[in-house]
Amino acid sequence: MPRVVLAMSGGVDSSVSAHLLKQAGHDVVGVFMRHGEQSPALCASDTAAADSSLPIVSPHKPPSPHKQGCCTAADVEDARRVADRLDIPFYALNLEEDFSRIMDYFVDEYTAARTPNPCVVCNIWLKFGKLFDYADSVSAEYVATGHYARLAASEGERPALLRGLDQRKDQSYVLFGVEPRYLSRMLLPVGGYEKPEIRRLAEQIGLRVADKRDSQEICFVTTGKYNQFVRSRRGDVDTAGELVTTDGTVVGRHDGIESFTIGQRKGLGVAFGEPRFVVRIEADTRRVVIGEKEDLARTELTASGTNWLVELADGPRRCSAQIRYNSRAVPATLERLPEKRLHVRFDEPCYGVAPGQAVVCYDGPQVLGGGWIE
Repeated sequence: MPRVVLAMSGGVDSSVSAHLLKQAGHDVVGVFMRHGEQSPALCASDTAAADSSLPIVSPHKPPSPHKQGCCTAADVEDARRVADRLDIPFYALNLEEDFSRIMDYFVDEYTAARTPNPCVVCNIWLKFGKLFDYADSVSAEYVATGHYARLAASEGERPALLRGLDQRKDQSYVLFGVEPRYLSRMLLPVGGYEKPEIRRLAEQIGLRVADKRDSQEICFVTTGKYNQFVRSRRGDVDTAGELVTTDGTVVGRHDGIESFTIGQRKGLGVAFGEPRFVVRIEADTRRVVIGEKEDLARTELTASGTNWLVELADGPRRCSAQIRYNSRAVPATLERLPEKRLHVRFDEPCYGVAPGQAVVCYDGPQVLGGGWIE
């Protein structure tokens, strides 16, 4: 049986993924990625996986009772119970150092007046990055997650990455940065299902997580208040400054640019007679510029750090471009630029283009690739 390492969060999607993988004849190894304290020493029964480059928390020892982002004691126990129910081995991997890098990236981006996307970075560095190192150490051919996206055979050497069948839950956007060489070793078991089907399956096979709510927040920002998290890690860096209108009129002051993102309407700290939005954030002056909705309109963008999952010919190519995880992909033309950069021109003005977010290009349901908006 082909062995697969499955990232288990304790949620319904990864839990049902374990069931589907077993049903398909895979030898499943469940892993929980912890990003808090150092792990305790391994017990003797952990030696089968102890030669991995990743530290391992014993599957026989209880987790720390305090909260570690979304990796709470309750979450790890939910994942452990699912593994026990499905009779698969289960390990918790201590990735504190790696998650610390992601947290630093998150803080650095906000203090540079950019809007970070740590979920994309986590998929690149950890779920479809570091977990392959662990998979190799336990002779596993595949790494799997509970993402709502699909992989399909293509004419090229690697599978095509497609949107999930459930358009409301599609998560292909956050997978654009996966290294192309890993596509043939990825499994995405729930991508061909609608979310209600997954919950019904969980109930049918007796999993207690069938009705568990989906996580809505960034895993390491436990309060949901990004600005507080940034301030707790940035030290004495002062990012306070002026609130100004597009014509330069000062209308107030703010406590820090990390409290704002492009397109934001609420929490501006000033009142107007009609809706106003954040249209620009200036890192050098620390000014937050507020304007009307039309001031958000953009007809083009450039991006850097591109990653392509298909071979693209030189010259312009039609596509649909998505500028945020929860936004709609819109008709556009892409063109690759030197030094792993990208230019996108929209057919119609696009609103809320934010430096630091990813732009992902599609051909129908297929992910072509994308980059980080400059």
